[in-house]
Amino acid sequence: MIRVYCRGNQACLDTTGDPANWTLPADAIWVDLIHPTPEEDRAVERALHLSIPTREEMSELEASSRMYRENGATFVTADIMHAGTEDMPAVDPVTFVLTSGPLVTVRYVEPRSFVMLGDKLDRDPALCSTGADLFLHLMETIIDRTSEVLSSTSVSVEVISTHIFQDKKAVGFDKLIAKLGRAQMANARIDQSLSGLSRVFAFVSLDDMIENRGETTAHLKSLSRDALSLIGHNQAIAASINFQLSAALGLINIEQSSIIKIFSVAAVAFMPPTLIASIYGMNFEHMPELAWMAGYPMALAAMVVAAIAPLLWFRKKGWL
Repeated sequence: MIRVYCRGNQACLDTTGDPANWTLPADAIWVDLIHPTPEEDRAVERALHLSIPTREEMSELEASSRMYRENGATFVTADIMHAGTEDMPAVDPVTFVLTSGPLVTVRYVEPRSFVMLGDKLDRDPALCSTGADLFLHLMETIIDRTSEVLSSTSVSVEVISTHIFQDKKAVGFDKLIAKLGRAQMANARIDQSLSGLSRVFAFVSLDDMIENRGETTAHLKSLSRDALSLIGHNQAIAASINFQLSAALGLINIEQSSIIKIFSVAAVAFMPPTLIASIYGMNFEHMPELAWMAGYPMALAAMVVAAIAPLLWFRKKGWL
């Protein structure tokens, strides 16, 4: 689908009919390609005299494939976060094309940030007057949305920390470790998105439509600082996740050691009574205690004393 936002209009225009007959409105400031078909790609290419990258080209990781200039336009591709309300947000590539006319975006996902900017344009049609202004507002919305997802991840990690270090250990460490794993994956995807945006900001800062405009340059520098700040915050969360994972594994080892210690103490405590019972369970004809009237109660008493004595010794040594 081709969605077009025009300067000062309160509603976007979606493609209808045959893309071969599509024409670019003269006052367009944003051409948003959403899950475009090859015919829609060719229609935009004819209108703007540009080569729209395919989905496979957008997914390439080489910097030369993701950021370049061609025919007077600047092409940048960044991994943008979507599905931010899920436990593990996803990231997928989105291409931005800065031209002397409208901004062109190519995407195969539905990030919340695009919807947020569309709502802003509906409320304030005069928000953006050029494609460059629109690009910066879109980047600002993406940064804000990423910050929201990062804050949600931070809260989740804090809740997990509370469960791990609570006084009463009535917790399932297997579930907590699974939650930490999901938080780590979300953290890695946030870092992937923010790092890509930082590279995009550095690359487009040299674009003529941004470099030669003081207000636009200042806006871009502010976005770069915001991205770097979020990267630092994200790294702190990553360190917290690693610490909590190590702590959870350590507590599991302590719990297992306590269980093994109980079995070891029980084994030592029952060894002397077992020895006594084994001796008097032997079937020899001449055993002096067999004819002794107090032999049975004395054997029981010896077994009780032999069981209690090691426990008292362990307690004295602080092993229990």
